Amino acid sequence: MKILLTGANGYIGMWLLPVLVRDGHEVVCLMRDKGRMKVDKSLKENISFYEADLLKEETLQNLPEDLDAAYYLVHSIGASPDYEKLEAKAAHNFVDNIKKTNCKQIIYLSGIVNDQDLSKHLRSRKNVEDILMKSGVPTTVLRAGIIIGSGGASFEMIRDLIEKLPVMVAPKWVSTKSQPIALHNVLQYLTGVLLRNKAYNRVFDIGGPEVLTYKQMLLHYAEVRKLKRYIISVPALSPRVSSLWLYFVTSTSFDLARGLVDSMKNQVIVQHKGIEEIVQIELIPYKEAVQKACGH
Repeated sequence: MKILLTGANGYIGMWLLPVLVRDGHEVVCLMRDKGRMKVDKSLKENISFYEADLLKEETLQNLPEDLDAAYYLVHSIGASPDYEKLEAKAAHNFVDNIKKTNCKQIIYLSGIVNDQDLSKHLRSRKNVEDILMKSGVPTTVLRAGIIIGSGGASFEMIRDLIEKLPVMVAPKWVSTKSQPIALHNVLQYLTGVLLRNKAYNRVFDIGGPEVLTYKQMLLHYAEVRKLKRYIISVPALSPRVSSLWLYFVTSTSFDLARGLVDSMKNQVIVQHKGIEEIVQIELIPYKEAVQKACGH
């Protein structure tokens, strides 16, 4: 199959690309600058590049017509204070041009958006979902919570906090519940729904086998790394102070930290089920996912 991969040099895209190639697919990587991406020599024969900027519609007018499917893995959180508008514009430009091809399915990795009062970040993800679902091209939306894998923003934040701070005075969001999922399971779901009719025009929440608070995730990470850590929750820390705290302690940018903190008020627990009927996999427990992410 011929597959368009947007966000090919992003976190999930970089992990998904070799999986798709090894599954025998021809992959077209859509990116602004192909020179920024390093590809293993063993994969190059089945990869081509299409240089384009999703915010500039004129660069998308010559997409390959013979596409079978397209992965939409573009997110702009932290890139600009106006990222909601940018994400909507990019999605509209993508839809307007993918409709001109023979693409049979769009697959979008979103976030779990089941709370009524969504953060700006999750509200934007939901808006992009709506734009893609209204495209007329069969669309599959996979909504994930925190993805446990090396390189992911939330996981790297957890890693930095535990590796650097023996005692942590943490904001109240450490009590928020989440359903983290291993990166390996996310990749299995992304490839498992590919051109599956039963997945067309449907939304699925994907999560791991456990519901944990952020505090539990932090302490479980410490257990895996055999580190003694103590966490004290302080409800008085404002979102701005929490963001500054993450910015100074971890390797994340302030804008990204602000987006993450804003989202941490929302519980991200699986509600829209049904993916297990289409893709049967063994879900990896949190501690095992951490071990894999840490290279153990």
